[in-house]
Amino acid sequence: MKTRVRAVDVDHPEPEIIEEAAAILSQGGLVAFATETVYGLGADATNAEAVGRIFEAKGRPSFNPLIVHVEGVPHARTFTTAWTESAQRLADRFWPGPLTLIVPKTPAIPAIVTAGGPSVGLRVPAPKVARALIARVGAPLAAPSANRSNRISPTCAEHVLADLDGRIDLILDSGPTTVGLESTVLDLTSAPARILRPGPIGWHDLAPFFKEGDLAGPTSPEAPPPDRPSSPGMLAVHYAPRTRALRVESVRDVFDVAWPERAGVLAFERLDRDRLPEHVVVIEHPDPIGAAQNLYASLHALDAQGLDLIVVAMPPAGGAWDAVRDRLRRATTPLEA
Repeated sequence: MKTRVRAVDVDHPEPEIIEEAAAILSQGGLVAFATETVYGLGADATNAEAVGRIFEAKGRPSFNPLIVHVEGVPHARTFTTAWTESAQRLADRFWPGPLTLIVPKTPAIPAIVTAGGPSVGLRVPAPKVARALIARVGAPLAAPSANRSNRISPTCAEHVLADLDGRIDLILDSGPTTVGLESTVLDLTSAPARILRPGPIGWHDLAPFFKEGDLAGPTSPEAPPPDRPSSPGMLAVHYAPRTRALRVESVRDVFDVAWPERAGVLAFERLDRDRLPEHVVVIEHPDPIGAAQNLYASLHALDAQGLDLIVVAMPPAGGAWDAVRDRLRRATTPLEA
């Protein structure tokens, strides 16, 4: 298979390019496209055989469920047996946007999408390209991140091509994504509702839309992963570079590392570079929003340099940093003292 790349205008998607991509999806093929979070690998979510190709292309385990992207609330309601007042309030506020709602599914969503579970994650992506594609296909799109399983998520078309060239039919290149981290996943089938995957929309953003006690408190990103995930992004190892990647809890610990000749460091506050060997590649993101937007791009950049070691100095716990910490904890292993 030869993977083609088509540039598409982010503000005014060319109808002929959308038509080309929609035809591939309608015939059971795979198309990568940008959401506001990361690039997704799309297939017709109602076509079990097409969805199976996602798992094959990514090397993704079948027990890891997929998120389904829909055109809007009316579209979402056709794929759930219980659209609650809470779901409507949240959709009114956060859709289109990086919030996935876990709701009971209808038989229209095949079991392969949900890993055999009774519920499905639905969301409405923000970019015009993504929504135009869903509308033209006339079906929801199952779309996990467009990369090999457990590897760094892609935030530009080049990342997708490097990982999946020859494995998928088409990549729609609409430039870099704007948010940079996967959506928040909120389970509305549990009582109380619960965040399964932290993301751009935090607990404090969601809490005003619930009565007291109806939303579980923030889950520690250090909590152990479940044996069988009920949401994407819950596996112990995920988002990982090919380069050996270790984490330390403080930038102070960076200066005690025994650095090999080819090494890099990713930090979330300013480092005293005079205390590091000159050959160490340094990337810094002291702002949480900028860190989220550039996290995967930074990991890709370090991974592409042929290093022997990447050291990540973890950002502080709590608040806007929770989603970044969650991804880094799964992408790295702790540096042993």
